[in-house]
Amino acid sequence: MPTTKTPTTKTLREGSTRKRAAILSAARELFLTDGFDRSSVDAVAARAEVSKRTVYDYFGDKQTLLQAVLDTVGQSLITTIRRTLDDTLTDLAEDADLEDALVTFAMRISTDMLDSAEYATLQRLVRTESGHLPREGKNPLADTPEEALAERFAAFGVAGLLDVPDPRLAADQFIALTFNVALNRLGSANAAEDTRVRPLVVEGVRTFLRAYRTA
Repeated sequence: MPTTKTPTTKTLREGSTRKRAAILSAARELFLTDGFDRSSVDAVAARAEVSKRTVYDYFGDKQTLLQAVLDTVGQSLITTIRRTLDDTLTDLAEDADLEDALVTFAMRISTDMLDSAEYATLQRLVRTESGHLPREGKNPLADTPEEALAERFAAFGVAGLLDVPDPRLAADQFIALTFNVALNRLGSANAAEDTRVRPLVVEGVRTFLRAYRTA
């Protein structure tokens, strides 16, 4: 059973952006292909074409490097979520637009995020290597997607498009009715590859609106 060590407390260098990105990319590839235990700092340094000292100077230890890989992937996914929210759920003036907008948002997230290599990487590393993370380490997505969606639902409440006394609960329920139904039933939410996804998403959005649409 893996043991959790205390992460480094040494002062780390910010260093070169290019070198930092190369180290993170190399570590990600090795952690995925060889696993955390079999991926040495020497191997990471060699693949990134930097010195072993540079890896330690930038990240301190292998545990901190693993958390940095997860944080980088998580931030990329959070950027995708916020961009999709801005593209699909902004400036809705009429109730009639809401169903189409919510379906478009759910379909974009299902295909562009949940079926992405970034999401698969995050899920796999969290599932297989979480025992190696520092005690305060966590999934970088955590509650961010739900909170971001809750903020948008709260705005719809102010605009009179939804009746949402608890926006976070509404966000949780929206996700359960759309993405999670597709994932649980089909194992994938990619509508580009499975025509069964969209009808599930559409019905989930309609069920959500029956509960939360203003009278």
